[in-house]
Amino acid sequence: MKKILFIALAFVVSINTMKAQNSTGKMDDKGRLALTAWVPEQIESMPVAARKNLENKLSQIITSNGMAGSPFNSRFIITANVTVLTKDLTATAPPMQAYTLDVTLYIGDGFEGKSFASYSTTVKGVGENETKAYMAALKNIKSSNPEYQAFIEKGKNKIIEYYNTQCDFIIKEAQTLESQNKFDEAIWKLTSVPDVCADCFNKCMDAVAPIFKKKIDYDCKVKLTEANNVWAASQNYDGASSAGAILSTIDPEAACYNEAKALSSQMAKRVLEIDKREWNLTWEQEVGLERDRIKAYRDIGVAWGNGQPQNVTYKSLW
Repeated sequence: MKKILFIALAFVVSINTMKAQNSTGKMDDKGRLALTAWVPEQIESMPVAARKNLENKLSQIITSNGMAGSPFNSRFIITANVTVLTKDLTATAPPMQAYTLDVTLYIGDGFEGKSFASYSTTVKGVGENETKAYMAALKNIKSSNPEYQAFIEKGKNKIIEYYNTQCDFIIKEAQTLESQNKFDEAIWKLTSVPDVCADCFNKCMDAVAPIFKKKIDYDCKVKLTEANNVWAASQNYDGASSAGAILSTIDPEAACYNEAKALSSQMAKRVLEIDKREWNLTWEQEVGLERDRIKAYRDIGVAWGNGQPQNVTYKSLW
């Protein structure tokens, strides 16, 4: 009887553990929704140091409430508008600046200037000068404030809704980029869709596969031509090593992979004839079927995104 009870208890614990893991997985998915913290320059009389402090506060709110900071410029932003409600001098010696600020936070589409969610709070600060008073007031914005959770959650849901409604347009834009040989940008656009948006994510993964294939075929031709030129200019061991370094990065699933292998064999034979040395090309093992394709897609997208200028100008959300 005890054995049966033990097995039943173990089963219940196992089920609860699985539920917890599933729940955690969903949280991790939502954590992939990326926001960029952005503070516009035209906020009323805000000192530069205070603007930077506010941007840091917004970044803290992102991470404290289960969203990811964007590794590169995201169309979705968390931003703020600050209005000075009161500005007084204290009756102290020396007199101090006393500020009351109305701070409204926004989550929205920075490319379209469309607000998804907003939250307002009033903060006060006192300092020896305007900058210090501003900074003292902003310190009262606590990233762990539970009221931010509903604000963030609404923003999350609106972002998911955006992907679900705009999915076909995202895929069409990626295919247009593909037709212009802008493969990396096309892959970035498709892999930017978070997997929490399951339907759109799956459609984009289906759409990215043929674009990836065209990319590796295109890259293969470019690399094969480059390797041939290097080898033609220097048909010796060093030339084979330089050309081989190029060939080794060709994806085994690329259309011209067999041509690359044939060139490798020709170089090895020629090096043996003229230098009396063995030379063999070691192909990279991190390409082709041996790696996770989805990870490969994302790596290309992230690399492209990180290479873009960081001075994107967003539209105001208010």
